[in-house]
Amino acid sequence: MSEPRQITDSETNPLLKAWMTPFATPPFDEIEPEHFLPAFEQAFADHSAEIAAITNDPGAPDFANTVTALERSGKLLSKVASVFYDLVSAHSNPAILEIDKEVSLRMARHWNPIMMNAVLFGRIAQLHENRANLDLSSEQLRLLERTYTRFHRAGAGLSDEAKTRMAEINERLAQLGTSFSHHLLGDEQDWVMELGEADRQGLQESFVASAKAAAEERGMAGKAIVTLSRSSVEQFLKSSARRDLREKVYKAFTARGDNGNPNDNNGTIVEVLKLREESAKLLGYPTFAAYRLEDSMAKTPDAVRSLLERVWKPARARALADRDDMQALITEEGGNFKLAPWDWRFYAEKLRLQRANFDDSAIKPYLSLDNMIAAAFDCATRLFGVTFDERKDVPVWHPDVRVWEMKGPDGKHKALFYGDYFARPSKRSGAWMTSLRDQQKLDGEVAPLVLNICNFAKGAGGEPSLLSPDDARTLFHEFGHGLHGMLSNVTYPSLSGTSVFTDFVELPSQLYEHWQERPEVLQKFARHYQTGEPLPDELLQRFLAARKFNQGFATVEFVSSALIDLEFHTQPAAAAQDVRAFERRELEKIGMPEEIALRHRPTQFGHIFTGDHYAAGYYSYMWSEVMDADAFGAFEEAGNIFDPTVAKRLHDDIYSSGGSLDPEAAYEAFRGRPPEPDALLRRRGLLDDAKAA
Repeated sequence: MSEPRQITDSETNPLLKAWMTPFATPPFDEIEPEHFLPAFEQAFADHSAEIAAITNDPGAPDFANTVTALERSGKLLSKVASVFYDLVSAHSNPAILEIDKEVSLRMARHWNPIMMNAVLFGRIAQLHENRANLDLSSEQLRLLERTYTRFHRAGAGLSDEAKTRMAEINERLAQLGTSFSHHLLGDEQDWVMELGEADRQGLQESFVASAKAAAEERGMAGKAIVTLSRSSVEQFLKSSARRDLREKVYKAFTARGDNGNPNDNNGTIVEVLKLREESAKLLGYPTFAAYRLEDSMAKTPDAVRSLLERVWKPARARALADRDDMQALITEEGGNFKLAPWDWRFYAEKLRLQRANFDDSAIKPYLSLDNMIAAAFDCATRLFGVTFDERKDVPVWHPDVRVWEMKGPDGKHKALFYGDYFARPSKRSGAWMTSLRDQQKLDGEVAPLVLNICNFAKGAGGEPSLLSPDDARTLFHEFGHGLHGMLSNVTYPSLSGTSVFTDFVELPSQLYEHWQERPEVLQKFARHYQTGEPLPDELLQRFLAARKFNQGFATVEFVSSALIDLEFHTQPAAAAQDVRAFERRELEKIGMPEEIALRHRPTQFGHIFTGDHYAAGYYSYMWSEVMDADAFGAFEEAGNIFDPTVAKRLHDDIYSSGGSLDPEAAYEAFRGRPPEPDALLRRRGLLDDAKAA
C-alpha cells in the first residue's frame, strides 16, 4: 500500500485550523487520512512543550500552575485524537487502520514520559500532601486526588529502571490492543452468509429486508446476507427454522478471532496477560486484577467474585430449568436431537410464546428506530427539561449519521448529539458512546459533542429500521451514557461527564433503560410502522409479563464472561498459555451449561483486550445494575416515573456531577442510603431462585 500523502500546512490541514462550522464541530467533509499524522505530530509537540513549561516552572507548585495548567494542556491532541478514534471505530478504511497502527505506538511513547515524569509528579505529590491547607473547592480537591492517583498508578514513583520497563510494556500493550481490534474487524468483514429463497424459513419480512440492505451495503445488490453483526446474528438465531444454518451462523460468530488465520487473537491474548501481570508487579500488586480494582468502587477481586457468585447460582438454576423445558419442547415436536447453543434462542422464543403468549416478532413492528429515538428524547425532556432539534448543517462522517442540538430548560444551547445507528462493514461491532468534545468551564463554557454508535439493521427500500426489544433497550442504554456526557456541569475537563469509575459509569446508562419498557412510554411511542396504530394494550401487557423470561440465560452468558475476565487477571498469566484450554477449564469449574456460550469468548472480548478500560472490570455492568435497579425504585416509590423532585436529585447528583463527587457519596446523595443488593435479583426475576439456593 502506498503511504498516504501528508498535509502539514496549518492553513490547509483542516485538523490544524480553526473550525468555521456550526458550533465549531469537526469538518468531516474536509478531513482525509493524510491529514492525521501531521496533525498528531503538531499536537504531540504542542503538548510536550506545555508539559515542559509546567515541569520547569521556577515558582513553587500551587494548584493553578500545576493542576490547572495540566488541565489546560493537550487541547490540540484531544481535538485530533477524538476525530481520529471516531473514524477508526465507526467508519474506518485501510488507510485509517494503517495509520492507527502507528498512532497507537506514538500515543504510548508520548504519554509514557509525561505520566512517569518524576519532577512533575513531585509537584503534584507536594500539593496532595498539603491539600488540607490549600483552601480548595470540593471539585478542586477531587481533581487533585484523581490527578495524584492517576500519576501514581501510572508508575511516576518507580525507579528509573522500572519506568523504562513500564514504558516498554505500555508501548507493546498499545500495539497489541490495536491488533486485537483490527483482527476482530477483519474476521467480521470477511464473513457473510447468503440467504437463498430456501434459506429464509421462519425469517420475518423485516429481517429479510435488512439482510438485503446489508448486501447492498457490501456491493451485493439484489441478494440477502447474514453478517456477523450481533443484531443480525441474534435475530437470525431467534427466527430461522433452518437448524443447519443456525449452527453455521453461531459457529462463525463465536469463532471470531479464533480461526487460526492472520486475524487470530490467541497469541495476542497470551502476550497481553503476561505484560499486564508484569506491569502490576512493577507497581507492587500481586495481580493485575488487584491493581485494577483498587481504583474502583469494588476495591478487591474478592468483592467482585462475591457479587458475581451471588448472582451466578440462581441464574444458572433458572437457565437449567429453562433448558429442560426447551428439551421437552423439542421432544414434543418430534425432534430427536439434544438442545445445542445454536438452538437456544430459537426454542426460547417458542417457550416464551407458550408461557407468555409473546414473541419479539409481535412487538417489533411497533418499535421503529425513529420512534424509539423520539421516546428517548421525550423521557429526557420530561425528566430534565432539555429539548432536541435535528440539525442538517453539521458535517458528519457518514451519510447515515444524524445530529441533534440539545438545549437546556432555559432554551440555551447545551450540547450536540450525533446518532450513528446502522451496521456497516467499516464499523466495528457493538454499541458505544463517546465524545468529540467534553463539557468544561475552565476558560468559559465549552459545550460537549456526544456520539452514540450502534449496529442496528437498516431497513431496505425506504422501509424504517425496526428494533427488537433488545435493540430498543440498547438505544436507551447508549443514550443514558450520552446524557451523562451532555448534562455534565463541571469546571475541569478531567472530571467531565463519564470520567468516573468503570463500575459507576454504567449506572446512568442502565438506569435509563428502565424508561424504555415502561407502559407510559410505550403507549405513546410504540406505533405500528405501517398503520401508525398504537401498541394494543393486550400486546403491551403480554410484553411486560414476558420481560423476565429467559433472564437465566441472559445472566449466565454475562456473568460467565465477567468471571472469565476476573480469572484471566487474578490467576498467573502462565495459566492462560493455551487460551482455549483456560476458557474450557474455567467454564467447567463454574458448571457452565454447555448449551449457553459466553457473551464474549476471549478472542472477541474487545471490552478487555482492545484496551484496559474494562480489563478485570467487565463485572462493572452488574455492579452498576445493583445501583440502577435500586435507583429506579426512587421513582416508583414517588408514584411517578417522571417525579420532578427525584429527577432533580438524579440530575444534580448523578448525571451532571461527572467525576467531581466520590461515586458512593453521589449515589447516597441521590438515594438517601446505599443501594439494596436484592434489587438486582428482583429486577431479573431471580430473587426466589436466590432464596432457594
